[in-house]
Amino acid sequence: MAEARGPGEPLPRRAVVQALLAERGELLVVAGLGAPAWDATAAGDHPLTFPLWGGMGGAAMVGLGLALAQPARRVLVLTGDGEMLMGLGALATIGVARAANLAIVVLDNERYGETGMQETHTAAGVDLAAVAAACGFGDAATARTMGEVERLRERVHAGAGPLFAAVKVAPDRLPLVLPPRDGAHLKNRFREALLGPQAHFQA
Repeated sequence: MAEARGPGEPLPRRAVVQALLAERGELLVVAGLGAPAWDATAAGDHPLTFPLWGGMGGAAMVGLGLALAQPARRVLVLTGDGEMLMGLGALATIGVARAANLAIVVLDNERYGETGMQETHTAAGVDLAAVAAACGFGDAATARTMGEVERLRERVHAGAGPLFAAVKVAPDRLPLVLPPRDGAHLKNRFREALLGPQAHFQA
């Protein structure tokens, strides 16, 4: 685990994800492509985590579909600022849908980590939490301390959604911790963990 930063400095991203997924229970997790998927895997590969290997900009909408299909289950989307900026329209759709069991957490390192660490618009002051609030999220904030992350975790598991949080993390280049690459395997594993062994035989 990366060491903690000083006051006011961006947080170590894997410590953030480890804290959010600690004692996760039956939480359903959609991990956006790239670093969020590696971070979720580093916290412990889990059959109720669905890592996206592609489809940049789609993580939030995958999470919304899952939350609407499974209203009794809590759903967490872990994604990055680059991906969220590519799919900003998703925030409007989620705000209108008002899925009370859905949380979107953006690991905001102000960089496009998959294409060379170029700065994203959040580095120039774009406030994703303010965008989410304007789209109808009743709970939208930016977290900058591990104490705020711990309180965020509580809201992910028990708060009224839709919830949005941007967590300011450091633009570290970390060793890759890759989930399985087989998309069919990931889909079937997730469905079976969610719906039981009979799901394998459903159309």
